[in-house]
Amino acid sequence: MKIRTLRNAISIALLVAATGTSERAAAQDASADSAEPGRATTTHASSSPRSKREKTAPAKPAITNLQTITVTGTRIRGGTTPSPVITIGSEQIQQEGFTDLGEVIRSVPQNFSGGQNPGVLSGNLAGAGNANQNLTGGSSLNLRGLGADATLTLLNGRRMAYGGFTQAVDISAIPVEAVERIEIVPDGASAIYGSDAVGGVGNVILRRDFDGVTVGTRFGKAMQGGLMSRDYDITAGTTWNSGGVIATYKDSSVDPIYSSQRGYTAQLVDPSTLYPGSELHSGLLSVHQSLGDAAELRLDALRTARQQQHMYNYNGTSTRATPDTVTRLVSPTLEAWLPGDWSLTLGATFGRSDHQEHRRQTVIASGAAIITDTCYCNESRSYELGTEGPLFRLPAGDARLAAGVGYRESTFRNVDRVAPGNTFRGHEGVRFGYAELNLPLVGPDQQVGGIQRLDVTAAVRGEDYNTFGRVTTPKLGVLYSPSPDMTLKASWGRSFKAPTLFEQNYAQNAYLFLPGSFGGTGYPADATVLVLDGGNRNLQPERANTRSVSLALHPESLRGLEAELSWFRIDYRDRVVQPVANASQALSNAIYAPFVDLAPTPQAQADVIASATRFYNFVGAPYDPTKVAALIYTRYANTARQRIQGVDLSGSYRFALGQGELTLRGAASWLDSQQQTVSATPAFDLSGTLFNPPRLSGRAGAVWTRGGLSASLFANYRGGVRNRVDRVKSASFTTFDAALRYATGERDDAWSGMEFALSVDNAFDRDPPLYRVTSPLYVAPYDSTNYSPIGRFVSLSVSKHW
Repeated sequence: MKIRTLRNAISIALLVAATGTSERAAAQDASADSAEPGRATTTHASSSPRSKREKTAPAKPAITNLQTITVTGTRIRGGTTPSPVITIGSEQIQQEGFTDLGEVIRSVPQNFSGGQNPGVLSGNLAGAGNANQNLTGGSSLNLRGLGADATLTLLNGRRMAYGGFTQAVDISAIPVEAVERIEIVPDGASAIYGSDAVGGVGNVILRRDFDGVTVGTRFGKAMQGGLMSRDYDITAGTTWNSGGVIATYKDSSVDPIYSSQRGYTAQLVDPSTLYPGSELHSGLLSVHQSLGDAAELRLDALRTARQQQHMYNYNGTSTRATPDTVTRLVSPTLEAWLPGDWSLTLGATFGRSDHQEHRRQTVIASGAAIITDTCYCNESRSYELGTEGPLFRLPAGDARLAAGVGYRESTFRNVDRVAPGNTFRGHEGVRFGYAELNLPLVGPDQQVGGIQRLDVTAAVRGEDYNTFGRVTTPKLGVLYSPSPDMTLKASWGRSFKAPTLFEQNYAQNAYLFLPGSFGGTGYPADATVLVLDGGNRNLQPERANTRSVSLALHPESLRGLEAELSWFRIDYRDRVVQPVANASQALSNAIYAPFVDLAPTPQAQADVIASATRFYNFVGAPYDPTKVAALIYTRYANTARQRIQGVDLSGSYRFALGQGELTLRGAASWLDSQQQTVSATPAFDLSGTLFNPPRLSGRAGAVWTRGGLSASLFANYRGGVRNRVDRVKSASFTTFDAALRYATGERDDAWSGMEFALSVDNAFDRDPPLYRVTSPLYVAPYDSTNYSPIGRFVSLSVSKHW
């Protein structure tokens, strides 16, 4: 036992010395059992029954005990990932005034705030596509703007249930009080995790050891009106020699922002909401228990319920929606330690999300109502058996292997209680196997000139779907350190995303509209357009080649300085898209011409109507094929090729200032993305255009701490975006956030364990940049996927720990 422990300690020490300050800090924290959650490192320490036994055993001066270092993006203990890793710890979350994980991910420059987020306008009235709208009221990761379904979200390494119909995962449903940190790998990771990890992966890691009870409350308000928020939470936990438990519950409510409360949207038909009102009830339980000396059982359980209210108007109709979403997750894991430093892990995850869409659409002129009562119900189950351990010894350390097999199944049900013909059920099962290898070729002890460290990594994963067949995704990587001051990392891999069950099974419907709804001008007054929309059972998986190169600086002479510069590229093909993503421009924008028939024959119209499950007439007159001026195809299809590339820059510098400590921290991302919808048409820009990520995003600022007092000030920058219709580019959007926090610490009076926090978002109350809309009575004149209508928001929170 002494030899193995000493050997592990030496291996970790060599790894830390070669990699630099991030890993060095993590190892020092682990050895002292006092991790700094707020330190933005590329690695993290994780406990195990073995490490806990070693910590609690009687002291033996000859032995130094270190915990195992693990990294999101690899399954190998103590392994390395050739991809950049963004880590945001609980201390940083508190210092910068974030109150939920939705706010956290929206602050990350690599993440696009479109997709599924509460600030995105409802009803898809602006024409941003089905993927860009608020459905469940939750917040989803959307790295590089590839869509929430192209970023994998994990809770303690396990997949969460999809929500709504866009295959988004509501990361804000996880109570932030139970979170130790969130780690984001903004690089393709399908070789490690499978489908969905094209843009990358986000892993929310829960606290393991929490002692006592904390009760907190927070009140906030938007100074321009609306968005009064009320949060109440309680967190309790305890630890014992062989395990621990943490449980948390949160009750949160938010008032809506109405268009009449903002001067730049006062022209919208009232009532209209810019930000929905909501109520959230969220509870989480996480427990771990050692089983003797050789195994540990862990259990994570989550349940959230969110209700919303939002209203919007369009072309003589008024819609009131009151959806509710209930999400559940249970994930047990058994981990056993085997001889020879091998481990065996058996895990299962059961998830479910039921989104009940209640909507009443009223024709203002007649008072006639259209009722929607639909459930978008998602269920998922997964089972996985994995092993990890050393294969053979290399001069620089052990060559280690991680391998496993498993099965995952997903079910999506669209239950329409008003029009049963639209009810459908989609099911998908997938068997998978994976292997990952880490080869430390050169280490510091070998004293090779110009090579402080050289590691090679390789991974491959195969998945066999019962819907479309097999997919294999490899990934290769290298890590090279010429000196202790820098690390160069590079990776190449293939990723894929299976088409969602909604995209495959959603009922095809035909719609009759007026040309003006699709940007048409100059048409006769009685002209109409026919639209075919819906799913496609012949969809194939999306595939991508991903590359990244990054240079991390961690000079030993400036131990508080860390910086990383990364380049990435994603070549995406067979993308499943709605060919006409912005319906309001279907008849005016040339990029949609391949999917618009401007001379539809009566037979073509008849074929469309015959293929549809239902035919909806929204023109107020009988359907007449001679009056149809255009036939528009918007159903899902494998049509697009995308190229996404860019540069990320991040850094932090921590140093003493007076009697306190100052940390300068910042990150920026430049993005260039283009799409070619069909081979016969030229590519067009995505980034820098409406309802897509801006080309440049960033966040930078400073945090000053002294004892229990901390103060922070950060600037957020979002570049302007161009309107494809008139080619006008909006102004950029820069806001400033400030936060002040004071924790009394342990005392002998009633003030013991108290914490007070004041935060101000958008301190200078800047309004979002505007653009010219074609339907000013119904469409808000700002890009809600990039810019917020909240304005200055002030909140005060108080908590007490016993």
